[in-house]
Amino acid sequence: QVRLIESGGGLVRPGGSLTLSCTVSGGTFTNYPVSWYRQAPGKERELVASISVRADSSFYADSVKGRFTISRDDAKNSVYLQMNSLEPEDTAVYYCRRRSFPNYWGQGTQVTVSS
Repeated sequence: QVRLIESGGGLVRPGGSLTLSCTVSGGTFTNYPVSWYRQAPGKERELVASISVRADSSFYADSVKGRFTISRDDAKNSVYLQMNSLEPEDTAVYYCRRRSFPNYWGQGTQVTVSS
């Protein structure tokens, strides 16, 4: 049974940093692109970052470009999202997704940016 579990969320001050982790069990990330999404209250779930199979390409939403970095370590069955210069607008539940057939999603981890 493939399961994705996010961790690393929490409360952080504006301008601070957090690193989110997504670890897969019952399967691997090998041969699959992986993405991070977020959903803020009252808003649609949005794509924030994606990483290619070989980590030779990545995508970032304009709202996070230059502040967030996605990376992967297939040997550790993990994908990461380094978030710097956090803003209150980054407050959301963050989800990881293995872009496979079928897709697999984690349960999400809450990130709250507040003073």
